[in-house]
Amino acid sequence: MLHAALIWLAEAWQVREPARWSSWLWSAFVKPAPGTHARAMKSEHVPDPVAGLAHMLGVARAAPWWHWPWRALVLPMAQRPRGWPVLALLGRGASTLWSLAGALLWAVLWPLRMLMRALDRLAERLDAPAIGARVDHALAPLLHLPGMRWCILAGGLLAALVVMTTPFNWLGQFAFLLLAWMLSMILRRLPGRFPALALATISLTAMGRYAWWRMTTTLEFDTWTQALLGYGLLAAEAYTWLIVVLGFIQTAWPLKRQPAPLQGDPSHWPTVDIFIPTYNEPLSVVRPTVLAALAMDWPHEPLNVYILDDGRRDEFRAFAKEVGVHYITRPDNRHAKAGNLNHALQQTDGELVAIFDCDHVPTRAFLKTSVGWFQRDPRCAMLQTPHHFFSPDPFERNLGTFRRIPNEGALFYGLVQDGNDFWNATFFCGSCAIIRRAPLMEIGGIAVETVTEDAHTALKLHRRGYTTAYINEAQAAGLATESLSAHVSQRMRWARGMAQIFRTDNPFLGRGLTLWQRICYGNAMLHFFFGLPRLVFLTAPMAYLFFHIYIIHAHAALLALYVLPYILQSSIANAHLQGKFRHTFWAEVYETVLAWYIALPTTLAMINPKVGKFNVTAKGGLIERSYFDWPTALPYTALVILNLAALAFGAVRLFWWNTDETATVLLNLVWTGYSVLMLGAAMGVAAESRQVRRMHRVAVRLPAVLYLQDGRALHATCTDYSMTGLGLELAADQDWQELPVGEPVHVGLW
Repeated sequence: MLHAALIWLAEAWQVREPARWSSWLWSAFVKPAPGTHARAMKSEHVPDPVAGLAHMLGVARAAPWWHWPWRALVLPMAQRPRGWPVLALLGRGASTLWSLAGALLWAVLWPLRMLMRALDRLAERLDAPAIGARVDHALAPLLHLPGMRWCILAGGLLAALVVMTTPFNWLGQFAFLLLAWMLSMILRRLPGRFPALALATISLTAMGRYAWWRMTTTLEFDTWTQALLGYGLLAAEAYTWLIVVLGFIQTAWPLKRQPAPLQGDPSHWPTVDIFIPTYNEPLSVVRPTVLAALAMDWPHEPLNVYILDDGRRDEFRAFAKEVGVHYITRPDNRHAKAGNLNHALQQTDGELVAIFDCDHVPTRAFLKTSVGWFQRDPRCAMLQTPHHFFSPDPFERNLGTFRRIPNEGALFYGLVQDGNDFWNATFFCGSCAIIRRAPLMEIGGIAVETVTEDAHTALKLHRRGYTTAYINEAQAAGLATESLSAHVSQRMRWARGMAQIFRTDNPFLGRGLTLWQRICYGNAMLHFFFGLPRLVFLTAPMAYLFFHIYIIHAHAALLALYVLPYILQSSIANAHLQGKFRHTFWAEVYETVLAWYIALPTTLAMINPKVGKFNVTAKGGLIERSYFDWPTALPYTALVILNLAALAFGAVRLFWWNTDETATVLLNLVWTGYSVLMLGAAMGVAAESRQVRRMHRVAVRLPAVLYLQDGRALHATCTDYSMTGLGLELAADQDWQELPVGEPVHVGLW
């Protein structure tokens, strides 16, 4: 291995073997002049370092000594040779240190990489489906015995409790870390739900060991300040533990429901009222939704489309008359969107009600995909489909991650709602959904007590014993929020509304819900309380770095041995369960951006749930120039400055003040460095990118034909389209150069 490392360094530093020690040092810190390496490869002698330096400086070897620093430091920049030695020395030195660090890290991690490859090969040899079938066959008779499932669950919990609470020394904890990691490396390669459940179990066990150790051995404080800050950090951690446990239960077994075929003659299919509520959105946003609703594949007689205009605008009334849809207004805007929908419910009578936000354009097959479940299950009160957006949200646009990284809604609509569906706890999300009128009127219509009327309505339906459904097929597409400030405002409303429900209609209390429904609703509401814990994590190391206050009473190395399995196993389990729906880094950035803004609304809603009002999210806006949203980014700017100052204090503690606590200082510096990384990315979101399209283009590859006035037909490919235009690519052999500007053409798309 040492010989291989020497060969690698020789190639990186352009040193031929055998070479003198001076040549190694020279090549390590000074970049050779152009052509030097090539000439050295052709000859057998080693280049003279002094001659090389003279060549770089452009001085004669016998020049007076003062010429050398003059040429290095005083010569005007424009006349300095390309390999100016001062910068070359610094750059080459940094590059060398980086190369050495990389080689050392490679050597240290080489055994780990070999072990990972061996574990992957072992996982490939395991016949997971066959093993799973044998286990199912063996356990099936037991699982059908009355109460046996609960006995197995209780036994598993008891065994996990023993593992979590058994004290280990340093070596024992390291062995636990290693064994848990090795088992996870095998399980993550296996398909199916049982390996996923096993990974979740290992993760929860590692988290339980950390939580038990944390609460029983690290809470010794000498002052009230230490106790206040220490217990505050523990409370923030306890919140994350609770969310992890509830989240694993919620997504334990995604149902993946498929559409149910429609029954009977089409003339006897249920009557459907389509509600499209609007308040201040422009007609250009609403028009595509209305036209798409009219084009749905459903018998015309039992289908009625309604524009619910809370803005009471004449142009909307005229448009509704022009296209042949119903137009409903009301004298006031009481209860905002919920009141608008309830007013329309009193004036219509369709058996089913489909609701679309005015920017959500439904597909032609929406009703045929969704209505079958209402025929199959008479107790089904609501069916939800995903919210899909064909324009980037501020995170995706400003960070350049659109269609490359899952957005923040992908996890909810891709995994969480499917998990909710297994427990009969699908949430109503306000749009792209169908509700059966009779159960809705039974609970008094759309809920008006909170600003998240959708989730509260679903909760009321479930309390009455009705079922819900979720089909994970995008059947409509809408516009994402245009700016970071609008996005933050929308999420603040969601957070406030969920906190209001938790305060006034707590799912853990009251009648009508199963245990699993309570967990699903509880986790959804508690998730929006992440603001304060996130702020605690972003600032906790400052207590030590600024004031030398200990908020965790434990040796840094032992803390790492306990927290690493927890973080590592959670990351592996989440990557396996949520891989294509959630990117860990960007999810952390998303929560960091929102933390400051949702901390206060959720807190106030718990104190006084009547505080706050419904705010309409602006859609279809423009950003005519790029700018930095300083008002929104101000909290993160302050946090970045504080964390950078903490890093500076930490450096002083590391080298002067606390040289006897190197591990503790380093641990806090790493923690603070990660906070700076998150906050820096959060500030990047505030750099608003220019967006001047009134109609967003949808990227697509479709075969097309361009029909010209003279009768010619040119084959083409449609690359994108919108309501007002499309992009075409013509084949290179097509005679398109003769097309005059402004000539009318027709386009055929498939």
